[in-house]
Amino acid sequence: MPAAQSLAVAGRVGTAVRAIVDHDRCEGHGRCFAVAPDLFDLDDDGYSVVDEITVPEGRHDDAREAASSCPRAAIRLVD
Repeated sequence: MPAAQSLAVAGRVGTAVRAIVDHDRCEGHGRCFAVAPDLFDLDDDGYSVVDEITVPEGRHDDAREAASSCPRAAIRLVD
């Protein structure tokens, strides 16, 4: 799924959305944590420790913003 489509998934009402972090792409910029610290946690080196989470209802916009802020596009949102 192209990045634009995967980001659009988070805008659907009533849809269970998962955020998946690609650790091969993550470079530890920490922008996801800066946007949504309760959704994304970082290790001591600044890399995401999240593999996959179910994004709570009402937090889809935050997850979408976190994904779009990642300079390496390491976060995918899927339903």
